[in-house]
Amino acid sequence: MSDRYQGFTASPIGKLLVKNLGLPSPMKLERYVEGAPLVDGTVAVGGRGRLAESLPGLLDLLGIASTTQPDTGDGTTYKGLVFDATAITSSDQLHALRDFFTPLLRSLDTCPRVVVIGTPPEQVSGAERVAQRALEGFTRSLGKEIGRGGTVQLVHVADGAEAAVTSTLAFLLSPKSAYVSGQVVRVGAHGTREAAEVNDWQRPLGGKIALVTGASRGIGAEVARVLHRDGATVVGVDVPQAADGLVRLMKELNGDWLTLDITAKDAPQRIAHHLQEKHGGVDIVVHNAGITRDKKLANMKEEGWDSVIAVNLTAPEKITRELLDQGVINHNGSIVGVASIAGIAGNVGQTNYAASKAGVIGFVDSLADELKDGITVNAVAPGFIITAMTAAVPFATREVGQRLNAMAQGGLPVDVAETIAWYANPGSTAVNGNVVRVCGQMMLGA
Repeated sequence: MSDRYQGFTASPIGKLLVKNLGLPSPMKLERYVEGAPLVDGTVAVGGRGRLAESLPGLLDLLGIASTTQPDTGDGTTYKGLVFDATAITSSDQLHALRDFFTPLLRSLDTCPRVVVIGTPPEQVSGAERVAQRALEGFTRSLGKEIGRGGTVQLVHVADGAEAAVTSTLAFLLSPKSAYVSGQVVRVGAHGTREAAEVNDWQRPLGGKIALVTGASRGIGAEVARVLHRDGATVVGVDVPQAADGLVRLMKELNGDWLTLDITAKDAPQRIAHHLQEKHGGVDIVVHNAGITRDKKLANMKEEGWDSVIAVNLTAPEKITRELLDQGVINHNGSIVGVASIAGIAGNVGQTNYAASKAGVIGFVDSLADELKDGITVNAVAPGFIITAMTAAVPFATREVGQRLNAMAQGGLPVDVAETIAWYANPGSTAVNGNVVRVCGQMMLGA
């Protein structure tokens, strides 16, 4: 489904109306193309914190050109900015943010990436905690100012996890994070503070087995494609009614498939047995399958409530528990849940759906400190993603939904898939307990 309004704003009359009436003017976002460099340009690096000396080397490892002495006077443009704010220990030192960013913001290229690195506020106290908490307001606001398809993120790096940020920088500085902005990512906050070795940054999932539920179409199909692109063997799961599409896609990706209803009593055991017998275990588990049965609560039938909770929340819980109890998830494995903005901000007529998706966030919270052997659990929370499902939404509602974010447009299934692939990257083993919104920094919901 194309964005007709975005096409209109690119036309001569559209440009005129946007300029004179102050209408939203969505920039065409840059998205990653397989084989392309992660960053097509130079990243300016600043700050004097715990990561200041190592950042240029980490970026060089990723093939990203960087400079610690940016020049704003010769017409040079920058594709990204990274500022290490971990040395800020009091509110009067926050001026360092203005000192670094203000001269450089007008030198940014289109679709730029901005990353601020801080210390988790809960791990410090007093004036330092105050100052580090202030970084969140700064980055969220800058995300709504930056324009031109740009994104801004805050990365909280725990003490001792400085070397574990490489995969996160690769994601947040590249077009892979095109529709992720205004987010707070925590590295080393739960469990391990070291990253597993990545042998090939172009195909970091080489040799990995990935389970994706609801894989036959929409977001699930794109997740399967991106994980396959990154080297994984994908095992797709979907209901028997979707078998034709599932088999066709898995054959295209040289993957494997399993048709079943994930809410069936024996589904967790069947999935665990299949993964163990055919693949010797699993490295990546993506709980993507989901349904909606929208009604206002006063009109909601029992089946409409129970089916949504069962598919979206209870089944992922039971499947995960079975895989963990049987030891099917391999060392440094990754579990990813698909939540939703609805679970954060709520939606009219979606008390069942919003409850299930908020429950996915609770699922992450409950498991993050329990998991052993380097296994991580994280979630994505999509906003308005352009799919066949959203194409059926009434035009006026759809237009409002697409425009109420800092990028004034809907996202694509690949935006969700790229975020999941970042979680699944072996270099992300210190990224645990996160819920990242893929919503273009929606104006509603934290």
